[in-house]
Amino acid sequence: MAWLEGSTLGHVMRESGVWTYGCVNLVHILGVSTLFGSVLILDLRLLGLWRNIALVAISKPTVRVAATGFIIAAISGPCLLATKATEYVGNPFLYIKFSAIGLGILNVIVLSTLSAWKQHKTRELSAREQSRLAVSGGISLACWLTAISAGRMIGYW
Repeated sequence: MAWLEGSTLGHVMRESGVWTYGCVNLVHILGVSTLFGSVLILDLRLLGLWRNIALVAISKPTVRVAATGFIIAAISGPCLLATKATEYVGNPFLYIKFSAIGLGILNVIVLSTLSAWKQHKTRELSAREQSRLAVSGGISLACWLTAISAGRMIGYW
């Protein structure tokens, strides 16, 4: 954390004025909201909502939009952290947030290996396959809601 705070990024974020931090914070919030908005729609579909809409019709656009939002948040997040990284060392919410993000990413990796996920683009899934995807959707919601909540709480610790 000391390295990050002392890095060029940390200096630029601190010395560029309040508008820089404010704009980067706005970009981060837009990235997180884009990610979570897409994840929410996909996960609710995996959990059984909107069964009259084909999963592929929802998964194709939401996965792309979620990935874009994640990239935006992942680029802007370290910029915010670099501003005063050493102050967050003892903040439990930072560790909760990072752990939840890691588990969320791991869940995406596991989901992408499931045969039901691979097959949802080419055929109708069985009830058992839909159940497997629902578990992944529930885990995903828990991870990303935890990451967002912990991220919000970081500033209040």
